[in-house]
This record gives sequence, C-alpha cells and structure tokens, in this order.
Amino acid sequence: MGGFVIQGGPAIFAPQSSVMASTSDISRGLIIKLDGSLYSVVEFGENKTARAAAKVWAKLKGVDNNRTIEKTWNSGDNIFPVRVERKNYTFLYKDDTGFNFMDAETFEQVALQEGLIDAPQFLKDGAEVSVLFNTETEQPMSVELPDKIVLQVTYTEPGLKGDTATRTLKPATVETGASVSVPLFVNEGELIRVNTKTGEYVERVKE
Repeated sequence: MGGFVIQGGPAIFAPQSSVMASTSDISRGLIIKLDGSLYSVVEFGENKTARAAAKVWAKLKGVDNNRTIEKTWNSGDNIFPVRVERKNYTFLYKDDTGFNFMDAETFEQVALQEGLIDAPQFLKDGAEVSVLFNTETEQPMSVELPDKIVLQVTYTEPGLKGDTATRTLKPATVETGASVSVPLFVNEGELIRVNTKTGEYVERVKE
C-alpha cells in the first residue's frame, strides 16, 4: 500500500518487478497508464453501498495530453502505475526549440514543449521547477511549477489608496506577460503572490 511514492531524488517503487497494482494503491500524485495515455491522480475516494460492491473513483489529469477525466473501478481492480522520478530543474529561456531547462545537479539542458508545462504563462527566467520523468523510457512527462510564485506587476490601472477591504478586482499584467485579476489597491511595480494552479491572486508581497 502506498508503495509508489514520487519524491525528489531516486524514484521509489513497489517491490514487485511488474508494474501492476490494485485500486488500494491509488494515491494523490500517482501516475497511471490508462487506455494508452498517462494520467496523474488529482483526487480519489471510495463509494460503498449495502447492495453493491465497493467502487473506487479518481479524478485524473492527463500527463501526456490535456484531458481531465473521471474513472471508476471496482474495489480491488488492477491499475498500472508508471515508474517515475522527479528532478529539480531551472528555467533558462524560451526559443524556437521550446522551453529550455537545466538540471540543477548535472547542469545538462533539455528543451521541452509548452504542452508538457502545467502553467507556462507564469514561467520566468531562473524559476525552479520539477520535471517528472518516465524512468522506463527516460522521457520527460511533465513540468510542474511551485504551487505559488511571486511575480512583479508590470502594468495595471492606478490603485486606490486605503481601499484594502474591497473584493472588486481589476486586470493586471505580470512580468511573464500573463494577466491576473488583482484587488484595486495593487499598483504597477508591486510584487504579488499568484497561485499557479488556479491563476488567481493570493496576496501582495512586501519587498
């Protein structure tokens, strides 16, 4: 149970050689192969009823595609986890080859396409990210930004002094070129914390 743990450094797997498990091994962040595609488990749970066998459900986000689906199994059904390893990389720059990253340990560089990155609009030079590799093929599967990052506001309409309680939002452009809705009191040049998963403003950050 829980033998498929994704963490920095060497990947941790279940002891058996064949990459197969059951629904009891499902956990958040687990990468599984389903219908020829790879998916990451976002949420999961179990439905039990008195008249029917227990069902296990999961919300799955595509790793090698842009789909988000829900899947239901009978409790105890087989699933097929993928052996993965998470490595720390630094974003360098974007060019015609794609988004270029450098391995924080080996300094080797790799160019990846935008479709592998969970929030490319928030990538800035020097950003630390996690790259998820399929250890069987040694191919990168996805790039994950930190859940929250600090960005500078490069343009927004002038703020309203003292108006810190309002819930009214206005558009703002951050240093990566992305647009974020911010409270009226946020001014151009200020730093804000943004949730990369939702694209939402979190708070203003003092320098």
